[in-house]
Amino acid sequence: MPLLPHRIWSDEDWGRIQLGYCSRDMDEKWDVFAEGDVVFLHRSWTGHGIFEATFAPADGGGWQIAEAVVERDPERYGSADDEYDRLMLELVLSSIVLGEPAQELREKLVELARKRSGNADVPAGLVQHSALGLRTDS
Repeated sequence: MPLLPHRIWSDEDWGRIQLGYCSRDMDEKWDVFAEGDVVFLHRSWTGHGIFEATFAPADGGGWQIAEAVVERDPERYGSADDEYDRLMLELVLSSIVLGEPAQELREKLVELARKRSGNADVPAGLVQHSALGLRTDS
């Protein structure tokens, strides 16, 4: 991925990210797990790996994504937009794994989805549920 999230995650956040997240029903769209410093984000229904993010200690403390890859097969993942992918990677980690409100990221997701679709009236809830799944009100 040429664009990476700029966020620095705290040591506590990193510990929680390493625990991962397992979807509990069909309305949850993401499973997340870590092996060492690499975090894998898979679609829950298909099991397809979409993101693979390598974390490294950040200067001054905390953890940051040092490099990441994203699935580009359109039959597995429909995005070819670097900005959208950067946003989705951070949003899944923040809202799904950490359970944060991530309101600014959610607003950006809706903005990008509306722009991509050419429909400024797409409901925000529909966009968020489509991309993130059930855990959209955390």
